[in-house]
Amino acid sequence: MSENIAIIMRGLPGSGKSHWVERFILSLPLDNAISVRQRGIFSTDSFFYHQDRYLFDAKKLPEYHQCNLAGFIQALSSSEPIVICDNTNLCRWEYIAYEAAAKALGYQVRIVLVGEPSNRAHQLECAARNRHGVPLVQIQRMAAMFEDF
Repeated sequence: MSENIAIIMRGLPGSGKSHWVERFILSLPLDNAISVRQRGIFSTDSFFYHQDRYLFDAKKLPEYHQCNLAGFIQALSSSEPIVICDNTNLCRWEYIAYEAAAKALGYQVRIVLVGEPSNRAHQLECAARNRHGVPLVQIQRMAAMFEDF
């Protein structure tokens, strides 16, 4: 059994995925935590930051998703011990390439769902606390698209 692990996060914007990742990293030995922070976390959102400002551009989404997947696969190919995809991954098609690449390269895959997308109270909480200003209406649309494992 492989010691390398790939973690695929799932959840609505504001559900606490990045918070979960942060707590997970803090639970690691220092050397591992540094390694994951430097070479093991992949989030498409990171491509929308310019000089510490989040500037979402829907036209860039396909390109940035490809860049994120490429970085994730590069980390797997480099045998990083822990590689994390921190995207919403609401539908299987959104994360299947991450999962397939990780399995093909001998990683254990752990899929982590944060929150319950169909829960109305959770949707309200996500709309209130997401960092990118995603409104409740969009959160609800995203929740309606959610596919169970």
